[in-house]
Amino acid sequence: MKFVHHPDAALHRPSTYFNKGQLRALPEKPERLGALAALVETRGGALIRPDDYGSAPRAAVHTPAYLAFLETAHARWMAEGGMGDVVLPNVHKMQRVPSYPASIVGQAGWHMYDTACPIDAHTWTATCAATNAAIHAARLVATGADRAAYALCRPPGHHATRDMAGGFCYLNHVAVAAESVLPILRSQGKAARVAILDVDVHHGNGTQDIFYERDDVFFVSVHGDPAQFYPHMAGYEQERGIGRGEGYTLNLPLPIGSDEATVLAAIGRSLDTIARFAPDMLFLSLGFDTFINDPLAAFGVTTPGFAKMAALIAKAGLPTVLVQEGGYAVDDLAANLGSFLDGYESAMA
Repeated sequence: MKFVHHPDAALHRPSTYFNKGQLRALPEKPERLGALAALVETRGGALIRPDDYGSAPRAAVHTPAYLAFLETAHARWMAEGGMGDVVLPNVHKMQRVPSYPASIVGQAGWHMYDTACPIDAHTWTATCAATNAAIHAARLVATGADRAAYALCRPPGHHATRDMAGGFCYLNHVAVAAESVLPILRSQGKAARVAILDVDVHHGNGTQDIFYERDDVFFVSVHGDPAQFYPHMAGYEQERGIGRGEGYTLNLPLPIGSDEATVLAAIGRSLDTIARFAPDMLFLSLGFDTFINDPLAAFGVTTPGFAKMAALIAKAGLPTVLVQEGGYAVDDLAANLGSFLDGYESAMA
């Protein structure tokens, strides 16, 4: 397995966010990246620095207005004077047919659907670095350089929609990476169909939204029931896609407090469905916030349980790209990734 990471992903460093009416310490912090990178290096894995793939892959998924906003938001925010240190919205879209605002305050509300995605001076650089890592890992697998690759991405991406940030996410790394390899697969005479399996404890609402009308990308998510859990407004069983995409979205929400066996069984069902779709590649949105001791978790997956999860995924037998999403128990991240890699590599042996 190849490992891809860019050190600029550590530059994004907001310290707080608003949650449930309170200003709280941001759990999505650079130390997450350091713990995971150190584990890879301890195991003898070389961290490949990705190429810079420029704006085109990002523009294939995200809207021009959103990308321009992300790139310039913090500088414009600070130029206003009298603003906080990070960009956070205090107004959101409200009319049935809203008009795009000219001000940075209005655009923040247009492009940020919650208050869990603060933008600082280096957010754009960091999230672009993470997206480049995901693209690079995907191309390694698509071109046959390796059967599997792990993209160490941070900040995460699966909550970002085409034109909105949320849930600590800005660019949707897994979506950009998946979109970027479809032309490569077509050039090889393949069907150019990919599956995205999201095993983060939170529903990947951004990824679902991006591919909701597509039949060449099958999105499957196992997550905490949104009736009681973030992102609250997406991830329900009845969400199956629309138009050509109908039937190409599968949501398996689980009760809050689900134990390891329940989570693994749902992932097993997901993989059975993915096998019937017969994709050329599998993308995994890998969150370690399913961990029993994660501060944001709702599930009971143990450290040894991540090896079992990985073995299920490896046994699917698909060229696979692992894209890091959540996981906030910093002191346990290395052990959890190590367990996952052990399980994956053992099943591939």
